Amino acid sequence: MADSLVIVESLAKAKTISKYLGKKYIVKASVGHLIDLPKSQIGVDIDNDYNPKYITIRGKGKILKELRDAAKKVKKVYLAADPDREGEAIAWHLAQALNIDETKKCRVVFHEITKQAVKDAFTNPRAINLNLVDAQQARRVLDRLVGYKISPLLWKKIKKGLSAGRVQSVTVNLIIQREREIQSFQPQEYWTVTASFKKDNKAFEAKFYGYDNKKVELNNSEQVQKLLKGIQPENFIVRDVKVGEKKRNPAAPFITSTLQQEAARKLNFRSAKTMKIAQELYEGVEIGKQGTIGLITYMRTDSTRISEVAREEVKKYIIDTYGVKYYPSTPRIFSKKAAQDAHEAIRPTAMLTPDDIKTYLSKDQYKLYKLIWERLIASQMSEAVLDTMSVLMQNNEAVFKATGSKIKFPGFMTLYIEGSDDQTEDNEKFLPELKVGDILNSLNIEPRQHFTQPPPRYTEARLVKTLEELGIGRPSTYSPTIETIQKRGYVSQEQKNFVPTELGTIVNDMIEEYFANIVDAKFTANLEEQLDLVAIGENEWVNVIDEFYKDFHKHLQIAEKEMEKVEIQEEVSDIPCEKCGRLMVYKLGRFGKFLACPGFPDCRNTKPIIKEIGVNCPKCHGAIVERKGKRRKTFYGCSEYPECDFVVWNKPDQRPCPKCNGILVQKASGKGKNQKNTLTCINDECKYTEILQ
Repeated sequence: MADSLVIVESLAKAKTISKYLGKKYIVKASVGHLIDLPKSQIGVDIDNDYNPKYITIRGKGKILKELRDAAKKVKKVYLAADPDREGEAIAWHLAQALNIDETKKCRVVFHEITKQAVKDAFTNPRAINLNLVDAQQARRVLDRLVGYKISPLLWKKIKKGLSAGRVQSVTVNLIIQREREIQSFQPQEYWTVTASFKKDNKAFEAKFYGYDNKKVELNNSEQVQKLLKGIQPENFIVRDVKVGEKKRNPAAPFITSTLQQEAARKLNFRSAKTMKIAQELYEGVEIGKQGTIGLITYMRTDSTRISEVAREEVKKYIIDTYGVKYYPSTPRIFSKKAAQDAHEAIRPTAMLTPDDIKTYLSKDQYKLYKLIWERLIASQMSEAVLDTMSVLMQNNEAVFKATGSKIKFPGFMTLYIEGSDDQTEDNEKFLPELKVGDILNSLNIEPRQHFTQPPPRYTEARLVKTLEELGIGRPSTYSPTIETIQKRGYVSQEQKNFVPTELGTIVNDMIEEYFANIVDAKFTANLEEQLDLVAIGENEWVNVIDEFYKDFHKHLQIAEKEMEKVEIQEEVSDIPCEKCGRLMVYKLGRFGKFLACPGFPDCRNTKPIIKEIGVNCPKCHGAIVERKGKRRKTFYGCSEYPECDFVVWNKPDQRPCPKCNGILVQKASGKGKNQKNTLTCINDECKYTEILQ
């Protein structure tokens, strides 16, 4: 007969935990939040210390009744929601609804769903941490005040269905500011001059450095011509040789933000997908005769700490698999400012290698687990050691410089190298044996014109990294924020890069004019710091809200009086509606512009705007056009669809294949520093490829 009830958040988690606890425990799931602020109103009593008005979420009444009935039949109720602020708030709401004394030891917390971790948690229950509850409650109230006060104003002044948000609005602003930087960027000309050599059958290159000991930039062709006139190809004298050694340390184990970034870079996962799969791995997967096992620790964390038990297990694995020299003389301990030290980094819960459990995982689960596994193991391995060489060569007054490196000891790089958003040149080539006084003959001297590039648009990985660096939001907010700004139609993705829409720019400019603090990154980060102080009991949540709202309310009153209504003018196209004959107009929707009949509601015809790319279909010679799939992913298909089914995911180039006259598509191959942009023929029999500079 069971004498204890355990309430967790998900059915999968309930199933896993029930197996560990035995018959004396009934384990039930709340299936997320049961109690929250109402959707139909602001739900905050502004005149009464911002008191939240909580209600049972529509459709959750039956679950709450089942939990109440189950609680009456047992001696003890344990609240085992997730180990974060949101989980603490869920536990508090359940305590209120089930008449559980929150000061008693009713809360159990575990950061991994393994037999030992679960049993340890139940031997050390605690009271509900009201500081964490207050910090979460303050965030909910702040979000309501911003969203439910500004959004109706946007509906009235621009169009219905718009929204603003404490994290959402500043994120959109970051994307728009980056786009403005790109648009206003003035390219600067510069040149490089590269000399190529061969010695001892080893080819290498040296680039112009300067004159004598002074570094000189080449900014125009006149400077380049002057340089070339003074160079004698057969007279490069080695003036200086420096041989050295450099060491590279591994990256820390994953936290939420770095997991999202690396999964985007290496697996092409969106943040929402990464968190969904991580949740599945955390809650438990059926592993043959072993049953359901939680495979990773809790995936919402900003701590890089790992337990001593895990560290010893990893140490043994590294030494047994790679040898003792692959484990450092002292264990690696990573620290992160302001981390929640009670949490751990995201790591496997047991030493189950990816290949051990591959047959039990879905394709995407395996990919993400493998990424988490390799990151953890590599984080504890020895540093990599590289031999480096730097050579200065003199030709009359001109100095050229050649650098190279090669791996002397791979260390952690044997297993894993962190990805990068920067497509910089990767130079791991070592130079031939050179000594001072050697005279070399250049095989070729190539001048090349370049122009400085604007800052890159935000990818998901770059955006998450920026939000984390600026202190905007928290690990759990990155994924839903990115999803929201796309659903609202404020930004779209082009080739994995975020681009603001016209609608997003209009909304941002209105908010920026009247609520500058809401889109100010420093203000938002400071507010997060104030909320963190609430979580550790050093600040009162009502004081934080009150200080914010007093100023916010003043701006709100001004905006309600002065904000002018924005008329989004309908631009008339030259395309007739095939149903009624009227000229269609351009409309602004959540995914940008589209064509619609002005005869609405009598005629509801709409169609996408066709964007031709100047390439003809190889099947029927119709025009290839840019299209969007159901998930807004760009692809390229024939304009004669459905009669012609030609489609490719990569953008066709206007140049035909020089080998077979077929279609070349633009592709990016490799990762991080090794990434190269190529043109590849889609004809399997041809397989022509060229690397773009």
